[in-house]
Amino acid sequence: MSEPAAAAPLSCPGCDQAMLTARFDAHYGRTVDLDLCHGCGLIWFDQQESIALTPGAVLKLFSTLDEHREQRHPLGSPALRCPRCRRPLAATVDRQRATLFSYWRCPADEGRLTTFFDFLREKNFVRPLSPERLAELRRYTPTVNCSACGAPVDLARESACPHCRAPLSMLDPDQVQAAVRDLQRAEQHRTTVDPRFVVRLAADRAALERAFRAVPGEIHRADLGGAFGVVEAGVTAIARLLSDPPELSAP
Repeated sequence: MSEPAAAAPLSCPGCDQAMLTARFDAHYGRTVDLDLCHGCGLIWFDQQESIALTPGAVLKLFSTLDEHREQRHPLGSPALRCPRCRRPLAATVDRQRATLFSYWRCPADEGRLTTFFDFLREKNFVRPLSPERLAELRRYTPTVNCSACGAPVDLARESACPHCRAPLSMLDPDQVQAAVRDLQRAEQHRTTVDPRFVVRLAADRAALERAFRAVPGEIHRADLGGAFGVVEAGVTAIARLLSDPPELSAP
């Protein structure tokens, strides 16, 4: 008996190209398949897939985003349609604790579309740049691209994107550390992320601080055709820690 044919990939609502399907661990031993467009920086969630992701899956997603960072381009079509039912998606603003984030929802409840940036916002992984961080960034580069929509931001004149008004933001080291602690408590027997990384990173906070101090330099050294933003630089820093964890600090 022949195996059933694989489902056709979804078309990205932003560029109409095929989305990449990637499997991630979910709570209660399940898995979820997320549909990603690395060019537009979009994730399609069927129904409640976002809240089903384990902390380890979120950290794995960091590595996935970093692997495809050179593909990013500004979001194309402003008129986005559901990739399943083709109805127009409705722009929606929601709140996770004190953090506002945006997404587009299907009126037929097929799912929702979110940018990588707003997904990290929803998970409390990003925070606005402080004046000190913004001044430091200006010493390295005159412009960055908005992590929300991809538009260029003139750092000499702006502290928020002139196109979508999202504030310039960075990954929050405290939130990354909290996610690692959650992973350590909830997933001690899981294999989503190398367990040695969790122990080492929890034991060596200095490694995380060094990674985030290197973020302005990452932007300065990057040659990615103007598609490199502050949040993406932080994702790169975390992805490198995931692939090359620091040595365990001596007790």
